[in-house]
Amino acid sequence: MLWLKTFHIFFVVSWFAGLFYLPRLYVNLAMVPADGVAERERLLLMSRKLYKFVTPIGVLAVITGLWLWFGFGFAGGWLHAKTTLVAGLVGYHLYCGKLLKTFVVGQNQRSHVWYRFFNEVPVLVLLAVCILVVVKPF
Repeated sequence: MLWLKTFHIFFVVSWFAGLFYLPRLYVNLAMVPADGVAERERLLLMSRKLYKFVTPIGVLAVITGLWLWFGFGFAGGWLHAKTTLVAGLVGYHLYCGKLLKTFVVGQNQRSHVWYRFFNEVPVLVLLAVCILVVVKPF
């Protein structure tokens, strides 16, 4: 079980690293001037590669988490709350993919300020998940 926990933590940390950085790339994409074609293409390339890289890592984080839950019988209300937050994070990840598509086709309608706030969502989710896992308040 300790090996599985280790891999789960590794995948979660790696997934979050990608989710922290991807919206930051979107902030920069939203700030590219109309004549900044080379800069836009470079940021799009980075965004595409990062999204493709962290997607399987996120899948592995979820799989190892479910394995810990169902394979070792972890229980408690905290775990249901954590699972709800993780489901929301999966939705956030998929929405990042949708936002990437809007940048690729040149149809972004949001400002860099909006992306700065959007970028804080995984930080708040991570804090809540850490509290739930360590403190187990219910």
